[in-house]
Amino acid sequence: MASADDRGMTARAIFAGLCASLVGIGLARFAYTPLIPPMIGAHWFAASDVIYLGAANLVGYLIGALAGRPAARRYGARPTLRAMMLLTSAAFFACAFPLSVGWFFGWRLLSGVSGGIIMVLAAMTVLPHVPAQRKGMASGAIFLGVGLGIAASGTVVPLLLDMGMRATWLGLGVLSLLLSVASWRCWPHALHTHVPQGEPGAAARASMRAELNLLYLQYALMALGLVPMMVFLVDYVARGLGWGAHTASLFWIVYGVGASIGPMAYGALSDRAGPALTSHLTMWLQVVVIALMMFSTNHMLLLTATLVIGSFPPGIVPITLGRVQRILPGDVHAQNVVWSKATTVFAMFQALAGYVYSYVFTQSGGNYRLLMGMGAGALLIALLADGVKKALVKPAGGLV
Repeated sequence: MASADDRGMTARAIFAGLCASLVGIGLARFAYTPLIPPMIGAHWFAASDVIYLGAANLVGYLIGALAGRPAARRYGARPTLRAMMLLTSAAFFACAFPLSVGWFFGWRLLSGVSGGIIMVLAAMTVLPHVPAQRKGMASGAIFLGVGLGIAASGTVVPLLLDMGMRATWLGLGVLSLLLSVASWRCWPHALHTHVPQGEPGAAARASMRAELNLLYLQYALMALGLVPMMVFLVDYVARGLGWGAHTASLFWIVYGVGASIGPMAYGALSDRAGPALTSHLTMWLQVVVIALMMFSTNHMLLLTATLVIGSFPPGIVPITLGRVQRILPGDVHAQNVVWSKATTVFAMFQALAGYVYSYVFTQSGGNYRLLMGMGAGALLIALLADGVKKALVKPAGGLV
């Protein structure tokens, strides 16, 4: 039974992870969305430049996903995570001064780099200190920060905007800096444990490779599946349904509430039902609610669907992390390697999806339902891949 000191250390470590995901991903990425129209309106940059600057964070995120493990090997996980939180804070302060497109792009790129490194390192630094039966809930708590950032983008950012564009960026910088300071001493030392279990047989190795390949494929398809609603939800409600900007803002707030619920709810379900089954169930749930968004115009029904859709982007992170730990039990180093690869795959397909969906949207004359259908189709392919794998691999781990 864990002592009070151990429980306290675990709670502090989880708090540090939550702060990091809130700063590096939740605020650094999602706070930008509601700032796009005011930046254009304030003539900081041309409309085309503002959209281009938004992509800088996604490019940086991919770079960070690739750089996370090398940085941790060279400097240590704790110093790297602390530095990335400070870098994000500095980027917010720098963005308060729109000196040029190049200046702004560089800082948005750096904020994406910090987010990618945080995604790779934060959970894998914290979770080795958490009891096995609580890892799902703990990882959900860590990535709750992403959901809180999405929620803040629809609530806190509009309040800051009342004080002006520059004050908004400075306010986000102050908030990030405060979270960095609050979590500074809470980071645990990284553990690199390996549980020797002997050399696995050929069938076991083949089964493990099949599990990992399935995980990479499904995580990529999840990235493709979540982008349409994440990017086009507000525009769909405002212009596609003709309900106006005020109602669209309400939908984005509900999306943020769902994003705050998702990580903890999915993490807890993963602890009880297992991450593989939880992943399967959540993908089916997303397909159903996307279909509701496509074919229904009932206000309350669509709000409910939006709540569920919002739970998916941050909620799938603890599920996928749980799958990595189940495939490679006890080997933290191997888990780190696989999680880094999975994060990189997700970042690549998310960035690719942003450009592909924007192109299809333009070429289709603004067909929102086509984009939703493409997203749902990606999730159905992920489910089909799950079924194919089950047909080829016996429960005991041997290939048919």
